[in-house]
Amino acid sequence: MCWYCGDIITGPEPIGRSMRCSCGKDLRSCRNCRFYLSGARGDCSETNAEPQSDKERGNFCDWFSLNPRFRSPSPGEQKDRGARSDAKAAFDGLFNG
Repeated sequence: MCWYCGDIITGPEPIGRSMRCSCGKDLRSCRNCRFYLSGARGDCSETNAEPQSDKERGNFCDWFSLNPRFRSPSPGEQKDRGARSDAKAAFDGLFNG
């Protein structure tokens, strides 16, 4: 999902610099990268990446990789998440009921 509006990102990988979300925000930006870490040097956990001046604009960073939590889950992942959710609910029910 987009860091700004929450829409699921369904575009093909690799994400090009000119690709935009339906809200108009650049998809290949620091804010959508798996290395984005607010408070780190340059707000990036990748130590070899050059700091970008605008974290919300498209860039040419060689280290860009879409944050997995922003990608739409595959059907298999959705099934796994459902099973984990059911197991957690059953476990929580042991202590709440």
